[in-house]
Amino acid sequence: MLEVETEEKKREREEALAERVPPLKLSGLSVDELMDLCKDLHRKIDVVDEERYDVGLKVTKNDKECHELGLKIIELQSKFKKPSLKRVKISAEMMLSVLLGSKHKETIDFKSNLKTVKKAEEKKEEVTDWRQNVDAMSGMEGRKKMFDA
Repeated sequence: MLEVETEEKKREREEALAERVPPLKLSGLSVDELMDLCKDLHRKIDVVDEERYDVGLKVTKNDKECHELGLKIIELQSKFKKPSLKRVKISAEMMLSVLLGSKHKETIDFKSNLKTVKKAEEKKEEVTDWRQNVDAMSGMEGRKKMFDA
């Protein structure tokens, strides 16, 4: 079956070529006619090359889109895990020198422009003797205090 298919493909190819490209009749032609024939063939070759280039661009564009859609599918299925990025500690001076390159010459103190923020102290419960607390909370009065609180 494979041999039959390959022979059939060869036959189809030969038939297509015979239809599209007629055999050249070069005998009995003058130099001017041969030059005209060459120019005509060159024009046809240019047209075919342009079409081949356009088709090639379309194919590469479609391949790229297929690849991107495949990546989206993998990402949606959450099988693709993004690597965790490491935090890089770099000073402001180093950052400016990297970004500006040779233009960066003066030093800037960024900390001087920052506002000072006072931290609110947490309220600490006063530590009392636990025995006094137990005496105060015993009985109905203590339960009433707990209920009110």
